[in-house]
Amino acid sequence: MRRITVFIMVIVILVLINFQIYQKEQLLTEGSTILLELAPVDPRSLMQGDYMILRYKVATLAEAKGAEKNGFLVMGLDENKVARFIRIYDDENLQPMEFLLRFRKRGRGINLGAESFFFQEGHARFYNKARYGELKVAANGDSVLIGLRDENFKFLQADE
Repeated sequence: MRRITVFIMVIVILVLINFQIYQKEQLLTEGSTILLELAPVDPRSLMQGDYMILRYKVATLAEAKGAEKNGFLVMGLDENKVARFIRIYDDENLQPMEFLLRFRKRGRGINLGAESFFFQEGHARFYNKARYGELKVAANGDSVLIGLRDENFKFLQADE
């Protein structure tokens, strides 16, 4: 009986993990591409290797507007697909060309769910010029970070 219980639990866990992977894959293929302007942060961690902690300017604006709990930011896009903060969502109808971006309130800060960008050790020089985080955003406000771009909107990657 104990073996059957363990087996069922393992199957349930695997199904849940695979469902989450499926959801992220759907977001990557069907999500809209947006760029979020970055605010500077130190990109080093002795314990985790090279990575960049990302801080978004829209998160700072939302904090200033008094975001008190988890929710959504209402965003708009400019001609370069750079997202701009419009307001904190309050169950009102969205205007044309507006979309939602989910956030979570953590301590005193706002987390958009894409605050770390990991890269191979020794490749920091390729990402030092990052000015925008490139995200895929689903209609429900979920997002995933897919890369970084420079001030000219060029996709940054290590040249090997």
